[in-house]
Amino acid sequence: MNSRFTFPLEGRFALALKSFSERENQIFFTAMGVLVGTTIVLLIGVNYSFTTKIPAEGGTLVEGVLNTPAHINPLLATSEIGTDADRDLTALIYSGLLRADGKNGFIPDLAESYDVSTDGLSYTFILKPDLEWHDGKKITASDIVFTVRTAQDSRMKSPKRASWDGVNVEQIDEMTVRFTLKKPYAPFLENATMGILPEHIWKNIDYNRFDTNKYNREPIGSGSYKLKSIETVTKDGDEIPVSYTLKSFSAFALGKPPITTVKFVFYRSEEALVQAVKTGSVGAVNSISSDNAYKLSNEDFRIEHTSLPRVLAVFFNQNEQPIFVDPAVRKALALAVPKKEIVDKALSGYGVPLNSPFPPGTIGYKIVDTEKSREENLASARVTLEKAGWKFASTTNTWTKQVKKETLSLRFELVTSEALELKTVANELKSYWEELGAQVTVRVFATGDLKETIIRPRKFDALFFGQVLGQGGDPYPYWHSSQRLDPGLNVSSYANTKADKILDDARAETSPIKREKLYGDFNDEIMKDVPAVFMYAPEFLYVFPKNVRGLSHGYIKVPSERFLNIYEWYINTDNVWRIFAPSS
Repeated sequence: MNSRFTFPLEGRFALALKSFSERENQIFFTAMGVLVGTTIVLLIGVNYSFTTKIPAEGGTLVEGVLNTPAHINPLLATSEIGTDADRDLTALIYSGLLRADGKNGFIPDLAESYDVSTDGLSYTFILKPDLEWHDGKKITASDIVFTVRTAQDSRMKSPKRASWDGVNVEQIDEMTVRFTLKKPYAPFLENATMGILPEHIWKNIDYNRFDTNKYNREPIGSGSYKLKSIETVTKDGDEIPVSYTLKSFSAFALGKPPITTVKFVFYRSEEALVQAVKTGSVGAVNSISSDNAYKLSNEDFRIEHTSLPRVLAVFFNQNEQPIFVDPAVRKALALAVPKKEIVDKALSGYGVPLNSPFPPGTIGYKIVDTEKSREENLASARVTLEKAGWKFASTTNTWTKQVKKETLSLRFELVTSEALELKTVANELKSYWEELGAQVTVRVFATGDLKETIIRPRKFDALFFGQVLGQGGDPYPYWHSSQRLDPGLNVSSYANTKADKILDDARAETSPIKREKLYGDFNDEIMKDVPAVFMYAPEFLYVFPKNVRGLSHGYIKVPSERFLNIYEWYINTDNVWRIFAPSS
């Protein structure tokens, strides 16, 4: 005998429905539909209020990069040797003891902790436990010692050698390494961000093959991403890389990155990069011109930008051009330059006007006071020249000054690089200075020729060029008198004993507050002397996909540092109840 379960009221409910008229049935079922729909909406709302989105694994980021890699190696991938592609791939494949945080500080990477001795001469680092290389081998303090000593070895020709000159490195135990300095050096912690090489791979490579062996093209590191595959084409018998595909590294010291794959596609020109973005072939490109960035922003592309710790300036060479010995000339030329106007016109606004040798993001940076009007500054410049004995001939639009038996004219050459931005700004400067009455000839050189034939031998009147400061913004390499001769970087041959003393003290001062005071004193000295016209700090420009979240670059020193927090970037998300979400 078959039986079925019934609700006690089922029969009565069915009888009631049968007793309804057609109109009453319509009303009843409409009301029931509204009730069910409202209940579902309420349940969704309650669920939404108690859940949150969190990053989930998955997705691919495709980056377009200029040039091809050949030295994916933290000891070689520098501005002196490596390409943009080298530096970008090195930033993802290798890890250092520390990692810059984009706020003038550092966070532990391979290091679990570090200690600085009270005299500032000893730095002791303890590694995190269970660290691995991409090939599964264990990372120990021996790898750190090996890497630093390799950088110090002159046979390797690493540009990093100067950073480690005079530093003693020793392994205390398997997880501890100590650096000992001869004298205090406040910016030393930046050295600890250098990528570490795996000793078990590199110790067997002869120094003659250090920059040519296969591990410069097929690297094994400990960074956030590891090499998955390389796509190449054959040209004239050589294998040329077309793209590199990386996959997230599960044993990365700061946690496995959510984005599963990062692919780098290599291009030969900026025009090709921009076209690739427009067609969707790549999702991200960096270091494009301000003009292209402005155009892409108007086409609704996402443009991320932040100031770089670089100073673009006009450096006066008093040894080569006698008129620059007169401080009035230097001050008048500085007054005649409307910096914000130049940034807006030549850089589409992607730059920060400067009045000092310290760019944004460095300890000594101060915001530029509001500029006076162009007419006011020109009037002040003319008065400055007149008070110094210069005479203006309106018929020829020239300034002259009698010095003993010699007649000086306000006439000089301005040299710069062939880079589009520098050429554009140099011609803007020429225009403004000629309005003052200075006769200016702009000469443009290929960057390599400029460095070798003009900058190194100091053969120029005035030079429009850039300085790249480190995370701490130490100006010593560019302004200390000991750096006046090549290979020093004090291109204006600036010499001021008081300024030298301040820079020496600042290098040894570990207190940020005291260093800031010292840099303020240095700034007062250099602004009084006017050895250069400080123009602007350029901005790093990054076309970035709208579907990628988590980017937080802060201040970066070089474009490859855009990846500082790539281990936090994500494309996919999951909904989880708030109580189960990871705490931030």
